[in-house]
Amino acid sequence: MNSKLIEEIPSLDLEQFRDPATKNEFAQQLGNGFSNIGFLSIKNHYLSDQLADQLYKDFEAFFALGEDVKQKYYLPDLHGQRGYVPKRQENAKGAAQPDLKEFFHIGQIGKDNDLEEFGYPQNIWPEEVENLRLSASRAFEALEQTGFEVLEAIAIYLKLPQNYFREKSNNGNSILRAIHYFPLDVNDLEDGSVRAGAHGDINLITLLMGASAEGLEVQRIDGTWIPVTALPDQLIVNVADMLERLTNGVLKSTIHRVVNPPLNKLNTSRYSMPFFMHPQSSMNLTCLEGCISDDNPKQFDDITAGDFLIERLKEIGLIK
Repeated sequence: MNSKLIEEIPSLDLEQFRDPATKNEFAQQLGNGFSNIGFLSIKNHYLSDQLADQLYKDFEAFFALGEDVKQKYYLPDLHGQRGYVPKRQENAKGAAQPDLKEFFHIGQIGKDNDLEEFGYPQNIWPEEVENLRLSASRAFEALEQTGFEVLEAIAIYLKLPQNYFREKSNNGNSILRAIHYFPLDVNDLEDGSVRAGAHGDINLITLLMGASAEGLEVQRIDGTWIPVTALPDQLIVNVADMLERLTNGVLKSTIHRVVNPPLNKLNTSRYSMPFFMHPQSSMNLTCLEGCISDDNPKQFDDITAGDFLIERLKEIGLIK
């Protein structure tokens, strides 16, 4: 996880947001970054390098298990929202071929009664990897706390009450996704399949820790594709589709993809762990009045976060 971060991406320090003297300046820089480039990097977040490394180690151990063992943790009725999702089950919206990956989902960490109150399924924990539950739970909480602060800064930028998003994303339907882009051979590529087709994320914002190998490309607002990997002490943060809808396109969802490795590295794995920050399912995604104008008329129909999620899960093949 030592790839260099491309110089064009703004790098912000969350300590500035925590300081009342620089809080508004941070919010403006963050909003400008999301408006002009679409994504940025954040340091002084709550996820330690040590915890991130342990999480990668634990999930590498899980994905190394036999296919029959991993299948124990695949529950089709959950539509991929918890537990294991096998290879080639998800496709980018509009893509003809499924992505070349398998993944594992972890949702809200809480008591069973709390999860039931919000309609969330319980998490599924592989018994074969003893430490995974602890490392994944701690990472989920660290990333969620970071996401709360980023969303507070976005609220300030949008001239909303600072706690606007926190109220709606506390106990939100957020997901920590551990992805294994498995080794390939030339036969995997004959139909044009790729590790992850170009797409925007479903949620409010995505926080991404450094991946185990190169391959992620992000599309800037001007359409240019650029390779990017987070530095060990930083997270990449991008706007996702729910926030784009809510802001009527003022903040644009960042389109990204994972390209196939060069031929001499086809038989190698790549691991990545994005955190998808969701609100509660009841959140209304109707475009904010302050983001609608004569120059920017309303672009999106009214919908709740829960209904939008279901709509997108159908589009990407997780709800058949």
